Amino acid sequence: MSTKDPKSVTSPSAETGPAPTAGPGARSVACLVGLGAAAYTAWVLEVVLSTGLNPIETYVSELAAQDQPLGGLFRATDFTAGLLVLLGGFLALVRLARRVEARRPWSVAGWSGVTLFGAATAADAWLPLSCTPTVDPECAARETAGLVPATHQAHAVSSSLAMTGALVGIVALTLAARRYGRLAPLARFGPLLVVLELLATAWTLVSIALFTAGHGTWALGAGQRLQVLFVAVWLGLLAYSVHRERRT
Repeated sequence: MSTKDPKSVTSPSAETGPAPTAGPGARSVACLVGLGAAAYTAWVLEVVLSTGLNPIETYVSELAAQDQPLGGLFRATDFTAGLLVLLGGFLALVRLARRVEARRPWSVAGWSGVTLFGAATAADAWLPLSCTPTVDPECAARETAGLVPATHQAHAVSSSLAMTGALVGIVALTLAARRYGRLAPLARFGPLLVVLELLATAWTLVSIALFTAGHGTWALGAGQRLQVLFVAVWLGLLAYSVHRERRT
């Protein structure tokens, strides 16, 4: 007869619980987030398409402006990316709520950030700029004077929310992967992407502040493109990590 307390046999599993990404639903999470990451890189099409915008100096969102010939294409890809990531993040949160991992605050915060990023990115597509302020002085003057459509201000809010969600997701889920011993690829490579994303975000924010103050763009476009590129790479890494853990 065993002398162990029955509670001592079950407590380890209760403490560690099943992997938050284990089970059939993990495939859907990985697929949705991975496809969203791919759609979020659609702006690289400007390399082969004639947009008329300088990628070093212009906002990424100016590709989707209403006065741009390819604006509809980039608005569609933004909406698709946001919707896919939103669904993937929401599904992950639903799965967390059903498991012991619901008590792991970094995981909940991280997936909440990913969900916010998806929702705000999808909203961005419905709140496009009407013109391109970095290349059109008249547009910049109207924007400064508050004579542009309300979508400009709404777009600024939704873009800020999207990047806030992305930063929360990137930092929190990377910490969760390392702290809870999950999502091995993310735990290994995530910290580097956290540093790169924070540096690109700092570059972008400083450039925007200088441009708003009338001191030029300071390669605003390059900084912002790096910022969104690192988000997409991190989302791809997250999707791969979820898929890999589902198989283990």
